[in-house]
Amino acid sequence: MADVSHVSRGPLEGLIVCPVCDATYQLQRPKNGERAVCGRCHKVLIAPRRKAGVQIIAVAVAVVVLIIAASVFPFLSISAAGRSNAVSILDAALTFTEGPMLVLALLTAGFIIFVPLLRMLLTMYVLIPVVLDRPPARHAIRAFRLSEAMRPWSMAEIFALGCAVALVKVADLATVSFGPAFWMFGVLVVLVIVQDGFLCKWSVWNSLEHPKRQ
Repeated sequence: MADVSHVSRGPLEGLIVCPVCDATYQLQRPKNGERAVCGRCHKVLIAPRRKAGVQIIAVAVAVVVLIIAASVFPFLSISAAGRSNAVSILDAALTFTEGPMLVLALLTAGFIIFVPLLRMLLTMYVLIPVVLDRPPARHAIRAFRLSEAMRPWSMAEIFALGCAVALVKVADLATVSFGPAFWMFGVLVVLVIVQDGFLCKWSVWNSLEHPKRQ
């Protein structure tokens, strides 16, 4: 990519701006498997992959299934003093449903369940027509923009880290057993990270703004 000072007067369609440091470059599309990296902050700007859209959709479908299953099946069970109790993620998030705590319960459920689920559904809505070489779905640009805006609020990884810290403290007081939802959630977190690594946002925006003619 060219230096910023060499592209300040170029057409906007031929420029790309780094989302981290705002450095501007002349657009040069790399081949599949190659990457275009910002020379200032080393942020990956373009990273096209062959059949990446199909892989992202497959991961999104798997994440949707895991989120729904992990919300219903027991997440963990705790035994102490001859008593045991099993709880799911949704049960834990909605434990406090009275008074001001209701807002906190809804936000917790939203950040760890509904926001990641909605992001995956929006991703499939946007990418499926693109992968099938069809015109973008209605309001696809808005849908993808919303999906990206929700990325910082998808806190599945934070929830997993919080559970790990809590389990360390509880282990000395009670016997903790992991339920099927725990392992589903662990796989879910890994798949979300993998999907974010596969996704080339520039390629998606380019496909939405310059769709193929039928």
